[in-house]
Amino acid sequence: MGSTGFSWKLADHPKLPKGKLLAMIVLDGWGEASPDKFNCIHVAETPTMDSLKNGAPDKWRLVRAHGTAVGLPTEDDMGNSEVGHNALGAGRIFAQGAKLVDLALASGKIYDDEGFNYIKESFATNTLHLIGLMSDGGVHSRLDQLQLLLRGASQHGAKRIRVHVLTDGRDVLDGSSVGFAETLEAELSDLRSKGIDAQVASGGGRMYVTMDRYENDWEVVKRGWDAQVLGEAPHKFKNVVEAIKTLREAPGANDQYLPPFVIVDDSEKAVGPVVDGDAVVTFNFRADRMTMLAQALEYEKFDKFDRVRFPKIRYAGMLQYDGELKLPNHYLVSPPLIERTSGEYLVKNGVRTFACSETVKFGHVTFFWNGNRSGYFNSELEEYVEIPSDSGITFNVQPKMKALEIGEKARDAILSGKFDQVRVNIPNGDMVGHTGDVEATVVACKAADEAVKMILDAVEQVGGIYVVTADHGNAEDMVKRNKKGEPLLKDGEVQILTSHTLQPVPIAIGGPGLAAGVKFRKDVPSGGLANVAATVMNLHGFVAPDDYETTLIEVVD
Repeated sequence: MGSTGFSWKLADHPKLPKGKLLAMIVLDGWGEASPDKFNCIHVAETPTMDSLKNGAPDKWRLVRAHGTAVGLPTEDDMGNSEVGHNALGAGRIFAQGAKLVDLALASGKIYDDEGFNYIKESFATNTLHLIGLMSDGGVHSRLDQLQLLLRGASQHGAKRIRVHVLTDGRDVLDGSSVGFAETLEAELSDLRSKGIDAQVASGGGRMYVTMDRYENDWEVVKRGWDAQVLGEAPHKFKNVVEAIKTLREAPGANDQYLPPFVIVDDSEKAVGPVVDGDAVVTFNFRADRMTMLAQALEYEKFDKFDRVRFPKIRYAGMLQYDGELKLPNHYLVSPPLIERTSGEYLVKNGVRTFACSETVKFGHVTFFWNGNRSGYFNSELEEYVEIPSDSGITFNVQPKMKALEIGEKARDAILSGKFDQVRVNIPNGDMVGHTGDVEATVVACKAADEAVKMILDAVEQVGGIYVVTADHGNAEDMVKRNKKGEPLLKDGEVQILTSHTLQPVPIAIGGPGLAAGVKFRKDVPSGGLANVAATVMNLHGFVAPDDYETTLIEVVD
């Protein structure tokens, strides 16, 4: 990089001093929503965060943490911890999720990468299986991406292809599955005319087959496994269009809940079970409803249901679905390689850094923060501490998690005087929010608030600065809502929301070390997580690089 005149040296900020300790606190799954009984942050006792909020608008504001603000394709795409921490650390917006897949398919890069080359080794003698949601909804998958992948795989040597479809009716209109199936059949027919043995092998409705999430109901995954892998299902058909049309005729039937089916040949044999030596790709780009199937396909040790047989396959996800679990191990589209992150700049400018969380979010405050990069930039100036998460329990059983331990480690690091930046992730709002247990999530939010207080007290003691923010929403809205925003009911019961949200998240600045006259600017109304890095660099006494998203603060004399 030297020849381009690139330098890691950051310019001094004209008005802000160096050498103040900065505590960077990320509350995971902590968005901002209207107060009601399903807003666990509102219900919980959170005096510390409440007091920060009272510093609005000079010292407290909201930033965007979803959609285009974090590199996802549309404003309907909820943020997640990986893209959130990428943006917080990188200071710029990088293509993520579906957008990343689009770029890889359009450029053909997907066919050169490690993941595709790994599954390609099965093409000469075995079958390529593609499993995922048949939809153009763009939330979990897209039909046009599947079509491109089918064409590309066949051009790169796949001679026998089986598609295992899941019908949607949730992100798109109910009944649209018939049209999607016809489009897919036309695509496969075109491949067959070119000598490729390509056909649909199985199917079922997404909410009844395969696409469960957060280990809510493993039976859903088992029904998919039986049809996709074992080639066994209660319903047998000769083709997918006939299958969907027929199954939709049953009383009360809809796309989301179609029963599993397999496609059979003239001798009633399933046309596409998964056998040793085959390659399998789950082509959904969104993770939350694919991780359970990914475990079943990948893990040798597995006790969630009886797999009957566990074929030796080459398995890849469209993307890696879980960066913490490295699941799956192989994937077709790599996360963006993010160079020149704020963490690397600051370390190269002498900022001594401490980062800490518990296991479930440790990778976020280190690996994802540092641009999907493992290890230290400079081990002499950095220390990363991982606190083991409670294993073998769902987090609502112990909703306080390790919040106080994280708080203590951060406090000790601040008081040690050895560091200029102390960075933590407090996971409670997200991990307990995912369980759907509203009461436990209230306890979780209170614990997170107590951890924040512990850290802010230490900042106070050393005359430092704090920045408190979040990576995406979750705990602030725990109920599914209709278009008017009213809670949705099913059989008289309120439907709990366990996913992330589209809500903005807070960012607060303060502490005795904050220079007089520092306040949030009014001219960055649509600021997002990527604006935080330049803000933090300023507070360390530096000007951010020119291509970083603009800082959120100004200094008023």
